[in-house]
Amino acid sequence: MSRVALVTGGTRGIGEAISKALKAAGYSVAASYAGNDEAAGKFKEATGIPVYKWSVADYDACAEGTKQVEADIGPVDILVNNAGITRDAMFHRITPEQWKEVIDTNLSGLFNMTHPIFPGMRERGFGRIINISSINGQKGQMGQVNYSAAKAGDIGFTKALAQEGAFKGVTVNAVCPGYIGTEMVRAVPEDVLNKNILPFIPVGRLGEPEEIARCVVFLASDDSGFITGATLSANGGQYMI
Repeated sequence: MSRVALVTGGTRGIGEAISKALKAAGYSVAASYAGNDEAAGKFKEATGIPVYKWSVADYDACAEGTKQVEADIGPVDILVNNAGITRDAMFHRITPEQWKEVIDTNLSGLFNMTHPIFPGMRERGFGRIINISSINGQKGQMGQVNYSAAKAGDIGFTKALAQEGAFKGVTVNAVCPGYIGTEMVRAVPEDVLNKNILPFIPVGRLGEPEEIARCVVFLASDDSGFITGATLSANGGQYMI
């Protein structure tokens, strides 16, 4: 029986590429999403990957959702915490609601998803938890104090949980994408892209969602068993640590 992978935010953008790549690598994949029923329906029809709807910001919904996935497909062996949102604003204009929405989804969402699944991984002696952080969680970004704080928190979550999971066969790693050619990024005006983004990426182009997906497939594999607590930067050289 193939291992089961659950990808949050798995029906669009980077998450869609991850879901498809894991399926192509032989995993039984489930994809969760929060709100876009039309996109999720098209994704399911095109890929045959089952989809489940819940918000990662809601702990009870995550517990029930993961329980349903495991009933339908089997125990989750690989969890990809990819779901995320932005509510960008300069700090002096950001509202408490914008702060809370981003923290609840992008940071607390990792706890809400991982907490119900982690005990089973420990008991079975195998697990792969892969958290999709961001270049802006590493270096910060003006107008994204909420997003950068959450994504930096994802890295701290990764490093701490990796220490708890290691002796039980559970690895925990983070991937930090740079600017990736998703629908959201490609909607940026061309002049802004050419003047303010591309000149700062040494490889001279946006990344592709599939390039992030390949990072995830490696970290999900047996070949990555000696890697845990790591942060894999996939940003075209834009930020090096």
